[in-house]
Amino acid sequence: MTNKVLRFLCGLLAIASALSATPASAQFFFKNPDLKGAPVTVNEPGVTLALPDATPVEHRAGLVWSLRAALNIAALRCQFEPTLMSVQKYNAVLIDHQAELKMSLDTLNKYFARTSKTKKGTVGLDQYGTRLYSMFSNVGSQYLFCQTAADIAHDAIVAPRGKLYVVAENRLREMRNGMRLLGEQAFGGRLGLDMSQVRIPRFDPACWTKQNYYNARVCGPI
Repeated sequence: MTNKVLRFLCGLLAIASALSATPASAQFFFKNPDLKGAPVTVNEPGVTLALPDATPVEHRAGLVWSLRAALNIAALRCQFEPTLMSVQKYNAVLIDHQAELKMSLDTLNKYFARTSKTKKGTVGLDQYGTRLYSMFSNVGSQYLFCQTAADIAHDAIVAPRGKLYVVAENRLREMRNGMRLLGEQAFGGRLGLDMSQVRIPRFDPACWTKQNYYNARVCGPI
């Protein structure tokens, strides 16, 4: 075996090793939009649903339940790209953080029972859940939302049990930013084409010859 062939095989082995060390995941853009933001620590319109007069523990429960709702929406809407593993990741989060999710739901139940005039706050909790799902269903860019949700779901899976709220605090704003209509940042073309400069030729018969060639002398240049 020549040195040239040996170097080539070593190069292929190095590439294969690097790829095998990194989990497969969809990459829709050469350069992703920067979605990062400050942690969510209080009720913020546009990021979370308000829980008036909520205690810090109740607010934390709202963040966890908001993250669960967003990942649930991703599991339903992002199956078009199997490498995102949206369903598998969502199910893993439910299993790994079952206790914290149940505690968050119980906390929200008590919050609505305390603040709602309806019996046991059941109606208030149902309305809260409906509004939460509606909030995360209004996606501007499916590619960006699904890619962001998959990355956040991975963080949720590896987070220690009892610390899902930390992922929610640190990345829920990013999840919301991922719902905006943003696209390729490297070239500025995808989802950013300036159609105002596109000119379409006239299609009336006067502008075309018998051989079906556009007649620029009659109708002007395209």
